[in-house]
Amino acid sequence: MAAADLNEVRATIEGRLATELQKAQPVPVVFHNMAFEPTPNSTWVQCLTSFGTNQYLSHGLSSNARNRITGLLLINIFSGKGVGPGANYKIGKRIRDLYNRANVSGVFFDAPIGPTALASPEPEGYFQTQVRVTFEFIEEL
Repeated sequence: MAAADLNEVRATIEGRLATELQKAQPVPVVFHNMAFEPTPNSTWVQCLTSFGTNQYLSHGLSSNARNRITGLLLINIFSGKGVGPGANYKIGKRIRDLYNRANVSGVFFDAPIGPTALASPEPEGYFQTQVRVTFEFIEEL
């Protein structure tokens, strides 16, 4: 088997979020390297997928070798400032439920952290919370 296609793994992770947030009460989702100009006081989600450390699981050379690859899914939830956190936390719950200890196409998600309110939202003018989920998958060479 060939090395893992990280773009395919990223698409699996992000596609799951995009599909969920287009259901009842759709919410725009922005990913890495996408131009987006939010409407003032709107609600939207930013999803950042990053790959992290690798670990040998076996010592084969180019065949019959396995590696564990880990990563972090960082999801920022933005909603209008001054209207309370309720709508923001409802989206956070949807996201937590989507990834909480799930196994999706061989990608294993840990229990999510958050949503955690951030004191200095970026961009300014929004209430921002963040959900963080670590994940891992096995690469078979």
